[in-house]
Amino acid sequence: MTTIMKPFKTLTAAAALSVLPMAAFAQDAAPGFDEIGPYIMTTLLFCMAGFLVFFMAAGFAMLEGGLVRSKNVTMQMTKNIALFSIAAIMYWLVGFNTMYPGDFNGYFAIGGQTVLDAVGVSAADAALDYASVGSDFFFQLVFVAATASIVSGALAERIKLWPFLVFAIVLTGFMYPISGSWQWGGGWLSEAGFSDFAGSTVVHSVGGWAALAGAIVLGPRLGKYTDGRVNPMPGSNLALATLGTFILWLGWFGFNGGSQLAMGTVGDVSDVSRIFANTNMAAAAGAVTALILSQVMFKKPDLTMVLNGALAGLVSITAEPLAPTLFGSLWIGAVGGVIVVFTVPLLDRLKIDDVVGAIPVHLFAGIWGTIAVIFYGEASLGTQLMGIIAYGVFTFVASLIVWFILKAVMGIRVSEEDELTGLDMSELGMEAYPEFSKG
Repeated sequence: MTTIMKPFKTLTAAAALSVLPMAAFAQDAAPGFDEIGPYIMTTLLFCMAGFLVFFMAAGFAMLEGGLVRSKNVTMQMTKNIALFSIAAIMYWLVGFNTMYPGDFNGYFAIGGQTVLDAVGVSAADAALDYASVGSDFFFQLVFVAATASIVSGALAERIKLWPFLVFAIVLTGFMYPISGSWQWGGGWLSEAGFSDFAGSTVVHSVGGWAALAGAIVLGPRLGKYTDGRVNPMPGSNLALATLGTFILWLGWFGFNGGSQLAMGTVGDVSDVSRIFANTNMAAAAGAVTALILSQVMFKKPDLTMVLNGALAGLVSITAEPLAPTLFGSLWIGAVGGVIVVFTVPLLDRLKIDDVVGAIPVHLFAGIWGTIAVIFYGEASLGTQLMGIIAYGVFTFVASLIVWFILKAVMGIRVSEEDELTGLDMSELGMEAYPEFSKG
């Protein structure tokens, strides 16, 4: 048996040796992991972070559903799933290539439809210096949907469904992508040195400015302000609102972590983990600060303030979640919590009715977070203020124009009778909690 196997082994070894040059040639021709690894890992980062930010849509829906009265919950659920779907279509149709155009003047560009990479694209045909088109498009898409969700909560309980969705079309397809191109698309603010890592201004303040314009044009809810008094209108389900806040907190790890935009090196992966830790610290500090302040100012802790304090801390750290230390993130988030506790009553004194506190959280804390960059980044205060003003003027004025046009053409507010009945029945004919109304 030994004499039979030995020649076989010799032949096998010879055959293997003859194949080695071919194998070596094939290995030389195919790109190694050093070449394709960054592409694969960054694409994976965009997909995973995009999933987390997508889940923020559920967080917004739960937060709003918990903070509105029970007669308006179905309307908020309808608005949230509709606005995300509209954002997905509009960002494909025109938004993505408007926000990330090729050569343009730095101020304005309208792009066309987004086209994905070919099925089964080869390494030779892929843009190995970045990530797949599909992952990049999806990651940027979920940001624009978050912007529209901010507007939804502020204008709850008195706005008609279809005018709101028309505004969502304009915001997600044109307004947000145009202003976003100024910074993230290589436009004039980027060239000027404006810094906004993950969107305290580009995303959150834009949503806040649009919401502020809508709240002014729309007016407050019936009975909110009477005889110089502010009449509380408690939400239907604070447990649901708390769940929504935790979901948003979770989604923010993708929001900020994914904005590293790269995961192909040890440094990139380390930075993503640093962003996670800083993001979490800012949220915790905002919540604790709001908890303590509400106890001091109102004699009892206010859960809604605590929830919005956490969100304000998250918004505050979003403009620069990488550079600060954990202590730096703590005090930046804590200031966000202070902002919420003081600006919610301020809006009430101005008779600007924001149902969920979206304007204090996303606009005011977004402005603060953008300014806070100067303590840890290379941006100057003047450049940061220039960016804040530019986004504010453009978004607020454009939103006012759109809201006034919608008011004149379609009407944006439901009738007094419908508002008293609740938008669930008057606008949709269905209730979120039908068993409670049937006695």
